[in-house]
Amino acid sequence: MGDKIRVGVLFGGRSAEHEVSVQSAQSMLAAIDGDKYELVMVGISKNGRWLTAEDTQKLLTKGQVEEEGLVPVALDYLGTRELFPISGDGARQAIDVIFPVLHGPYGEDGTLQGLLELANVAYVGAGVVGSAVGMDKELMRRAFKAEGLPQVDYQVVRRSRWQKDRVGVRAELEARFDYPVFVKPANLGSSVGVGKASDGDELQRAIDEAAQYDYKVMIEAEAAGCREVEVAILGNEDPQASVVGEIVPGNEFYDYEAKYIDDNSDLIIPARVASTVQQAIQVMGVKAFQAVEAWGLSRVDFFVRDSDGTIVVNEINTMPGFTPISMYPKLWEASGIGYGALIDRLIGLGIERHEDKQQTKTAR
Repeated sequence: MGDKIRVGVLFGGRSAEHEVSVQSAQSMLAAIDGDKYELVMVGISKNGRWLTAEDTQKLLTKGQVEEEGLVPVALDYLGTRELFPISGDGARQAIDVIFPVLHGPYGEDGTLQGLLELANVAYVGAGVVGSAVGMDKELMRRAFKAEGLPQVDYQVVRRSRWQKDRVGVRAELEARFDYPVFVKPANLGSSVGVGKASDGDELQRAIDEAAQYDYKVMIEAEAAGCREVEVAILGNEDPQASVVGEIVPGNEFYDYEAKYIDDNSDLIIPARVASTVQQAIQVMGVKAFQAVEAWGLSRVDFFVRDSDGTIVVNEINTMPGFTPISMYPKLWEASGIGYGALIDRLIGLGIERHEDKQQTKTAR
């Protein structure tokens, strides 16, 4: 037992992607090498409470936990890498590395990463900067633009402005874009709150829906006549790209239900694109990964126009889903790295990155 690496798996979280995170944790728990790792599963409730082992098990098995009467857990961020109950008689458990299988705000947006940096704990995935920029679609697109990565036209509308001047904002958007357009919360993933608008009334409803999830709403031009393709990135200083996969949505577009509930979309690996296009996507995927300063892992999504092979980058996801039907592990499996080995690589990359940061002086 003493030779095992103790991995703290954080999952659930205060986000609209809570259920996706629970599914990811369940999949990871089933696949990790028990001879090499000792897992400390730490659930986080929808209200942000870090849960004890008993309540964490309830969240894992039932997918939900009653908030009332919970005994929360805190992270000791004095640099001792320990989790301990605020109350109760639970034992202190030193953690070697944290694997935050958290999606969306308060887990994938840099907030949790800042806490882990304060604790001086090794963790898997992007740091504060990469997580924050990768989550905020407006900042992400600015970073992509600075690196010369092609994108569809877009505009960001603040919720406060929309609430004050709906007529003016709608007129401005209709002057800029042709219908249909896609409407998204700027800081969310898993297609939560995403809508497609084919006229003015649908546009208003879509913005109202997206504005429930964030104070910034992004409106994007449709990538007409395009395939949706994705590439998985793995690494730190020298990131590698997987084979390219293609999504054929079972619904009108690749929304939350298509990704995690209906399981009616086709994942085609490798994507049905020319080898030269696939190579270009792999290069651009690594470039997007480095543009936001990601670490460890990311999935980068693209559109490829059928008529001429034009490629545009859609977005980056710095903590992609680990559910059985998620594209990230499937792409690496097709590239020769199985699910268990992929988790092993990611934990190693988190520890490697942490050891590298210890070389940085924090005082004169």
